[in-house]
Amino acid sequence: MIALGVILLIIGFITGIGILWTIGIILVVIGAVFWILGSMGHAIAGRRHYW
Repeated sequence: MIALGVILLIIGFITGIGILWTIGIILVVIGAVFWILGSMGHAIAGRRHYW
């Protein structure tokens, strides 16, 4: 999810499409939160680890 967010950020920045930039930021933030919660041992969506 973080990788997809970074890709969308780059594409949105290069092409100037604002919606891709916004979606990329949202995906990076959500991916980072899931990664932190998963590393702390919290189950996310029925999984013990979230990559």
